[in-house]
Amino acid sequence: MEIAEKVHLLIIGSGPAGYTAAIYAARANMNPVLYQGIQPGGQLTITTEVENYPGFPDGVQGPEMMVHFEKQAKRMGADIRYGLATKVDFSSQPYKVQIDEEKWIEADAVIISTGASAKWLNIPSEQRLNGFGVSACAVCDGFFFRNKEVAIVGAGDTAAEEALYLSKLCTTVHMIVRRDEMRASKVMQERVKNTPNIKIYWNSETDEILGEDRVSGVRIRNNKTNETQEVPISGFFVAIGHTPNSDIFKGFIDMDETGYIKTIAGTSKTNLEGVFAAGDVQDKIYRQAVTAAGSGCMAALDAERYLAAKGHI
Repeated sequence: MEIAEKVHLLIIGSGPAGYTAAIYAARANMNPVLYQGIQPGGQLTITTEVENYPGFPDGVQGPEMMVHFEKQAKRMGADIRYGLATKVDFSSQPYKVQIDEEKWIEADAVIISTGASAKWLNIPSEQRLNGFGVSACAVCDGFFFRNKEVAIVGAGDTAAEEALYLSKLCTTVHMIVRRDEMRASKVMQERVKNTPNIKIYWNSETDEILGEDRVSGVRIRNNKTNETQEVPISGFFVAIGHTPNSDIFKGFIDMDETGYIKTIAGTSKTNLEGVFAAGDVQDKIYRQAVTAAGSGCMAALDAERYLAAKGHI
């Protein structure tokens, strides 16, 4: 392979984790190069109002916040580029990363902050109303539906946790479960079943999310009888899981069975020295902008210590 460029620190991904890593790395004179990936700004660019990020007392639009992150990283001197990492060769150092299936870059250290993508139902109304009542994060957006009726689809622990969270805010939570049982742990199932304002629809699927400009209802289909019913709601939450964007690192980086990158507890270090992971690609528990940003800071500090010890900076 022909190497087009050599850098000290390469950051892959541009959500809160990637941009925060770039801010810290640039201030530490690591001359970071960041490739934004397929979704510059990450998952926050498909959310609307963000009210739980510290420092924005009146809230902020997700896309606007990520523009601030990018501008700050640029002002510090980070080299922000549009492009997608399509392949890696981490078999030897310096590490090699291919961009847009074209050029190869060598890096002394790499921060992986490629995030995760919410799994969707793939029905047209879901995408059309995304951000207008449809959400994949109850903790992020549940607040906007206080004292209203909402629906949530899913049957795992995350769906159960989010249904319980919504039950404290909303008048009724309509929970749509595909089978006649849940995948969630027994404890979580019992909590859901014992919560009076959670109504479970067993053997059911979402036929359509209703509403022109905003969510106004959901049409639920029973798998057994094929009967449908329409339920008026203001919010629709999809909780069928996330997929970490880690495929290109398989074979080099240790991951769990679902593809989340494993890091050494209390650090951003992976199984390869000089390769660090931050944000949702390694976090299946919290998945918040503020925790992603915090882990981006950790990754930059870990990378700085590593590069300094190796004499690269």
